[in-house]
Amino acid sequence: MSTTAELLKGAAELFPDEVVTQAHVRHLDLPFGAGRFALITLDNGFDHTKPTTFGPQSLANLNAALDQVEAEAASGAVVGVGITGKPFIFAVGADLKGVELLKNHDEALAIGKGGHDVFKRLAALAVPTFAYYNGAAMGGGVEVGLHCTYRTVSKALPAFSLPEVFLGLVPGWGGCTILPNLIGAEKAVSVIIENSLNQNKQLRGKQVFELGIADALFEGADFLEQSLLWTAKVLKGDITVERPEIDRGEAWDQAVAKGRFVADSKVHGAAPAAYRALDIIAASKDGDLQKGFDAEDQALADLIMGGELRSGIYAFNLVQKRAKRPAGAPDKNLARPVTKVGVVGAGLMASQLALLFLRRLEVPVVLTDIDQERVDKGVGYVHAEIDKLLGKGRINQDKANRLKALVTGVLDKAEGFADADFVIEAVFEEMTVKQKVFAEVEAVAPAHAILATNTSSLSVSEMASKLQHPERVVGFHFFNPVAILPLLEIVRGEQTDDASLATAFAVAKKLKKTAVLTKDAPAFVVNRILTRFMGEIQNVIDEGTPVATAEKAVEPLGLPMSPLVLLELVGPAIGLHVSETLNRAFPERFTVSPNLKRVVEAGKRGFYVYDSGKPELDPEVAALLQQGDTVLTEEQVRARVLDAVAQEIGLMLEEGVVAEAQDIDLCLITGAGWPFHLGGITPYLDREGVSERVNGKRFLAPGVASVPA
Repeated sequence: MSTTAELLKGAAELFPDEVVTQAHVRHLDLPFGAGRFALITLDNGFDHTKPTTFGPQSLANLNAALDQVEAEAASGAVVGVGITGKPFIFAVGADLKGVELLKNHDEALAIGKGGHDVFKRLAALAVPTFAYYNGAAMGGGVEVGLHCTYRTVSKALPAFSLPEVFLGLVPGWGGCTILPNLIGAEKAVSVIIENSLNQNKQLRGKQVFELGIADALFEGADFLEQSLLWTAKVLKGDITVERPEIDRGEAWDQAVAKGRFVADSKVHGAAPAAYRALDIIAASKDGDLQKGFDAEDQALADLIMGGELRSGIYAFNLVQKRAKRPAGAPDKNLARPVTKVGVVGAGLMASQLALLFLRRLEVPVVLTDIDQERVDKGVGYVHAEIDKLLGKGRINQDKANRLKALVTGVLDKAEGFADADFVIEAVFEEMTVKQKVFAEVEAVAPAHAILATNTSSLSVSEMASKLQHPERVVGFHFFNPVAILPLLEIVRGEQTDDASLATAFAVAKKLKKTAVLTKDAPAFVVNRILTRFMGEIQNVIDEGTPVATAEKAVEPLGLPMSPLVLLELVGPAIGLHVSETLNRAFPERFTVSPNLKRVVEAGKRGFYVYDSGKPELDPEVAALLQQGDTVLTEEQVRARVLDAVAQEIGLMLEEGVVAEAQDIDLCLITGAGWPFHLGGITPYLDREGVSERVNGKRFLAPGVASVPA
């Protein structure tokens, strides 16, 4: 048994693959008399819900296949070796389930070395090797192809990425080392750092080709056939693949420097993965691949045993698994069909909702408002957005015409909602206004129609309390921008019945939203936590801490934006309204900032101006601020803010606002852009000791989003 085989056998005993990938070798005669060819197909079965991954046993299977083709290549029995995947999936990288089981640095180092040892064999074969990216390729799936001599990619490929930095790792099986030496440091930094930190942005087939990662691009329908024809021509010398010379001078250093700037702007030094990846890219400038591979092994082992990766995997599992099986959701068979949607209101939020329902459900959508001008403006917004989709080639003319015909606007609710199955209101955030709207809708909508509210903080139960049928009212809280943020808080009122709730969840699924069930509690989940978080920031500013100090204090959390920039995005008036709502509910913990009130009353849209190209405190806002004389350090501010958040989450879990801490994290990741590398918020609070300091216990069990004890 080879050393690599022994290493993988030992690793498989420690952390067996969740799903084992097979590597089937078949032989074929290439056209044009090019010769006998060996094709390895990665395949874990044709269940497309189980993507092809690499754990120790899967790597061992690929290693065994390489034993076979290596002997054939050495004897001249084959002129080349190719590797491809099952239909629609090439391979999506390491088996993360196995990575979670690693308990020490040596075990982590073994999986890094095992992957390298197997993949390097592709480059070492006595014949040219070819990777055929026929479907989704991520992480190790991308890297196995990078070790080949040539690569082709399908135009139909939907997702291609090196997402490791997003999760808290580095591309550790050749990605950090080979990719910059293949396409140059600037493009490699874009793929490895920028795309990863941009919410794991995916490349499509054409982009993979244009970047120079693949040497040829073919249609998806006959991708493998065309790739093999191309392979034959390459082997016969009819096609010569020419690649541009890599700039190993100042451009390389500038690319790494740009990557560090991007990392600083995204994670503020709070997460090590991006910086470790950039260190390896910088060191790969001299083209010494083995030195780079050794550095990747060490970085992988270090990061696997760190909290960031465990939190990243935890977050990944929340988004990929828990989000698809919402805790507390009723039997989906109770859901009623929705064949028409009504939207009360025609302002910006209502118009965004109308567009979303229209695009995802493709059923008639009707908007109403208090005058024709508002109605026309709302319908016009939807039409304009459809035209934009048409202009970008996202839809064709027929579909654009069909969608436009499905959206209408009326003044008379009876005319618009008489046959609607689902009516959602998006009017002014005032209880009496919403109660009046629902009373009007109930009088004209069918008895089975769901009445949904997009309220961000008001009581759904109180909103329904004056209706004849409060059981069909449900909270349906979207986050702005509606088209981008995945979260949808579904709120069960005191009298909401299972059928209404099941229908709400069914609609959320069709809208492609991440639905989380919440109790009808003030501000639900995200707004309650963010208001407590931002409330403490505002409190320390009111008490005397400089604005810059208060903002900088929470940078180590690596949040997508600072608290006051977030307030500007939300809108100071909305932030003030939510804080007033929570102050009425919990006056002992939620304050209403006098300075925030002054900013709102002055009509200011935020605390900053951007005349210099970066945020600077608006002099007019500075003149409004009235501060005390208590000045805290950054460390003191951070401790105070985190203690407040930990306390609030503990109370929310005691109240049963959501089922578990995992739902808190899922909400913050998908509704507020909380970093993956934190795993939301509770793993960070556990890791920093805040949870036990404030609540006397961790939010998550040891080994969940952390290294096993």
